[in-house]
Amino acid sequence: MKVRSLKLREAHNVAATSSSNNGRGSFCSVLWDQQALHLVTASSADPSISIHDPLLPSSAPKILRHHRDGVTALAISPNSTCLASGSVDHSVKLYKFPAGEFETNITRFTLPIRALAFNRSGSMLAAAGDDEGIKLINTIDGSIARVLKGHKGSVTGLAFDPNSEYLASVDSTGTVIYWELHSGRTLHTLKGIAPDTGSDLSVMNVVSWSPDGETLAVPGLRNDVVMYDRDTAEKLFSLRGDHIQPICFVSWSPNGKYLATSGLDRQVLIWDVDRKQDIDRHKFDDKICCMTWKPIGNALAVIDVKGKYGVWESVVPPSMKSPTEDVPNLQSKNSNGLLLFDEEEQDLSASGSLSDLGEDSHGESEPPGRKRLRKQSASEENLDEDGCNEWSLHPKVESCKKVKRIHKESLNNTNEELRSITSAWQKMQEAFQPGATPVQPGKKRFLCYNMVGCVTTIEHDGYSHIEIDFHDTGRGPRVPAMTDHFGFTMAALNENGSVFANPCKGEKNMSTVMYRPFSTWANNSEWSMRLEGEEVKVVALGTAWVAAITSSNFLRIFTESGVQKHVISLDGPVVTASGLKDELAIVTHASACLPPNDQMLEFRVINIRNGTQHLRGRLPLTPGSHLTWFGFSEEGQLSYYDSKGVLRVFTSQYGGSWLPLFSASKEKSNENYWVVGLNESKLFCIVCKNLDLFPQVMPKPVLSLLNLSFPLASSDLGAEALENEFMLNNMHLSQIQKRMEEMAGAGLDTTSLDDEAFSVEAAQDRCILRLIASCCNGDKLVRATELVKLLSMEKSVKGAIKLVTALKLPNLAERFNRILEERILNEAKGTKETTLSYSMADGPIMANVAISNNSSSAETSKTSEAEIPLSSPKLTAPLFVKKAKSRDGVKVGMKKTEHHHTPVLDDFGKEKNIEEAKNAWEVRKIVGTSQILPNCSSNPVVNASNKQDVKKVGENQGQPQRPSNPFMKARIK
Repeated sequence: MKVRSLKLREAHNVAATSSSNNGRGSFCSVLWDQQALHLVTASSADPSISIHDPLLPSSAPKILRHHRDGVTALAISPNSTCLASGSVDHSVKLYKFPAGEFETNITRFTLPIRALAFNRSGSMLAAAGDDEGIKLINTIDGSIARVLKGHKGSVTGLAFDPNSEYLASVDSTGTVIYWELHSGRTLHTLKGIAPDTGSDLSVMNVVSWSPDGETLAVPGLRNDVVMYDRDTAEKLFSLRGDHIQPICFVSWSPNGKYLATSGLDRQVLIWDVDRKQDIDRHKFDDKICCMTWKPIGNALAVIDVKGKYGVWESVVPPSMKSPTEDVPNLQSKNSNGLLLFDEEEQDLSASGSLSDLGEDSHGESEPPGRKRLRKQSASEENLDEDGCNEWSLHPKVESCKKVKRIHKESLNNTNEELRSITSAWQKMQEAFQPGATPVQPGKKRFLCYNMVGCVTTIEHDGYSHIEIDFHDTGRGPRVPAMTDHFGFTMAALNENGSVFANPCKGEKNMSTVMYRPFSTWANNSEWSMRLEGEEVKVVALGTAWVAAITSSNFLRIFTESGVQKHVISLDGPVVTASGLKDELAIVTHASACLPPNDQMLEFRVINIRNGTQHLRGRLPLTPGSHLTWFGFSEEGQLSYYDSKGVLRVFTSQYGGSWLPLFSASKEKSNENYWVVGLNESKLFCIVCKNLDLFPQVMPKPVLSLLNLSFPLASSDLGAEALENEFMLNNMHLSQIQKRMEEMAGAGLDTTSLDDEAFSVEAAQDRCILRLIASCCNGDKLVRATELVKLLSMEKSVKGAIKLVTALKLPNLAERFNRILEERILNEAKGTKETTLSYSMADGPIMANVAISNNSSSAETSKTSEAEIPLSSPKLTAPLFVKKAKSRDGVKVGMKKTEHHHTPVLDDFGKEKNIEEAKNAWEVRKIVGTSQILPNCSSNPVVNASNKQDVKKVGENQGQPQRPSNPFMKARIK
């Protein structure tokens, strides 16, 4: 085979450190983005990162200078929007790509970083190095999902399998470990199967999964590459060719048909994996320490230990299949079981972006690795048997292989089902504190941000500095800053105090809860509790109580002074919680997720003072979303916001339902809304530009107010705003009605709510009148007739009659007139029935009242009883009747009895005679009396001569009976 040569360009000057590494050079990295528009390079001898334009190699690269020491590792997210870098300075940084804008220090180690890797969805970043542990980092919020410990040496290579079920890692001593991601446990440990790199920092042991996820490639001990099975870690076969020194790097082509290997002999070989033959090679001046295949086309980018890079074009001969042809399709997992956040799935086009199409290959009758195993020649099998002492952990016993093969094939039918179950558990959302932002080393972050104020913290020299600020400085007390030696990561805040908690720390694995009141009569009223082997996940705060929910699924309730009052077991792992006054609302997992990544959550609301649970049910999320905020509105309505941008509020309607009151999809597409709270008409949030998921503390974020609105269908009237107002008013009336019932049941005065209800009813009538006008203009007369029945006040119905008359719709005006007549007759009938029921129940009292009236009014009363109609169809009526209106009605009735020829309903041309007017007045008067007297239990007999006193009692104590609004389907008792 002809040895070819390739000219390399200098990307990084590593001469300064070559001598410190005994002239071996430095480890350098190179990678493509998924569109093949940029090449990124770095060197452990250079603190800068270079982004090159491969189409214009002579142009100057974009330089990123954020590390203080050499860059030892690079990784780019599958959708090429995020670049991660690890350094000798112990930090891992994230950048926006390709802009190169620095985002955050996502984590920090105590020793240099050596390896980084994103999972297939880009939702998790694995980082490792000279420290003993591998950190799995949620890229959404920067939290550490898990730390995997098991290696004895520096971890130099990491690789997520394409199905995001396993992580493979290798260290400098040549040990490879398979990790199960959802549990964090070690599946297989293969000791000493890769070369020991010793103190040579210019090369790193690596591992690499094939694109179909069935095979793991590891550099071998005999200048070869060894392939291991995905599930059993059994050796399948090896590729051994013209390398005369150990292999130091491997890279699969996008379709998995070819493999590139570089060795300490300065050669790069290209292998046809199916044929187990090398098909081409390059000889370089220095060792190639990193390689990556071009996602589009037939090319391979390389970089050597001197910091020189180049692109090898036409790697695979034109007569053979292209390395980007027939790229395997895999069912991508959105989450690997530890990152519990939802990501948008994208299709893999020819440009090489993230793919989620297709299915796992485990449903095939036989995995590709097994097919290749049977193709091994007898000479290769003999060679493996000769060297079996080097593979003592994996003896090549043919009978054992057959048994394993049969066993594996027998599991193929159920394997996919088991994996789907495992994946469902993997995607369960982790607990979060409402209003908290992720840890950002070196930056301030919010421990809590709500409608009362905010709690911020910043780490400095091993401890944190915590500040508490109130939005309304005139209301809340001035709270001095505090020094945090516990490392608190969550907090809850209200007007009376704040509670803090941290994850498990120290040798005893202890978690701490601390409460800090803002005002107290005694000194040293601050208290703390420590939980050994039990981690606090969420904290909440209310009136005179503190709650902490832990990893043991315990709800721990403390009093404000620190008394441990209750310990309650919950049904599942907690997701979040929130408190308001006496109520604590908790969200837990009800079961595993449903495909595709639908969270199954349950909520419950507990009254801490009474020790009761008055609400419980499922939490309906938008499909494929997760919970991002949970709490109470200013009026006390339970609410939550999900990652798809939908806000829902709980209502007692329909036996308890969640109403969608906001959808971010109708707002600006380039903004994300970080929810703080809400009231009856507005959503309070911080607008994050460029789709950032959370705000920064500095500069101080600005609260934005967004209107609540139902996600209504496009109306044929073009009056979506009016229809939305109509539905919101109905919801508010329902909430007021519920609160009035609760206050009346507790014996409290409901006057303030009564006035609020009439204000909402008046606004609703105005809205309905505008909707009626729209219906008339759109020729929707049946809809207009239905709407007029929903009007609460008689004057509103008369206004509707005038409106349709002005629009020259006489037939509709006549229908509206009949509706008004029927409503008045129904009111009269209902009034008489109420009067008769009171008369039956309170006979002696009614007799005394009759005696107290003069003879003329008594005769009028008899006449009215004889002439009230006894049957008519039931119609609508207002939900709330204002007390002032009852008194006005009395005055109007008296006036009308004096003028025999005054028309009662002159608005629509119908006149009532004086007898009908008398009937209406007498009925109102009797009802007024009958409602007054039952309330006067202390004086059962009313003095007939003191009518003024009776009237006063009616004004002060009488509660007029309020018939129900038909839209609300409920009745105020």
